[in-house]
Amino acid sequence: MMSAELLPLVLLPGYMLDGSLWDEVMEKLPPALPVLRLPLGPGSTMEEIAWSVAQAAPARFVLIGFSLGGYVARKVAELFPERVAGLVLVATSLQADSEERARAKQQAIAAMDPASFRGLSAGAISGSLHPDRRGDKELVARIRDMGRRLGHAAMVVQSNLRRDGIAAESLRCPTLVIAAVQDPLRSAQEVRELAQAIPGARLEVIEDTGHMLPLEQPELLASVIGAWLDEQKNAW
Repeated sequence: MMSAELLPLVLLPGYMLDGSLWDEVMEKLPPALPVLRLPLGPGSTMEEIAWSVAQAAPARFVLIGFSLGGYVARKVAELFPERVAGLVLVATSLQADSEERARAKQQAIAAMDPASFRGLSAGAISGSLHPDRRGDKELVARIRDMGRRLGHAAMVVQSNLRRDGIAAESLRCPTLVIAAVQDPLRSAQEVRELAQAIPGARLEVIEDTGHMLPLEQPELLASVIGAWLDEQKNAW
């Protein structure tokens, strides 16, 4: 049996975000813990991306997914249950995009010129944050830069991913679900419903943060994850 200290973590980012999302969280995790940051790709469907993650991941690992990465993480656990020792799902949901949200994404894509794409709009990014952080130009610029680096093609793929039909009730690995109370994109109630759907899942709620938990409250997030990993050390 492998201890929690040695079982690798695989970190997945969210919509139009890259591995730098986890910089501050990684600084607060135990330094001896092996960590691998993977992108949401390659692939153009949820299943293809899940296969890409599995191909790049260690033989057995704990999978941490943020937002859209949480949907991918559940798909990986569904397809490769013998390899995913545990799941941490952050600010994510069971629900597919509403018609309104899906329509807004398509309108945003149609309005953008691929040649001049510079990431998500500052307004859209600001609206995902805690009210106290919406004026933080440095944070907004950092998030926008992640999208710029990924590019317009990644936005098209990620916006068109189907988020329905992914396992929850059939998952059997230890699972931690983390919600942000002031999340304007994925309500705490949505995240609670996810936790209730996964057998034995634990729900933790973090205050004073919007949707971008790894950037808005990295120390608290790392503390919650670290404590849960320590509790699970005999379950792997």
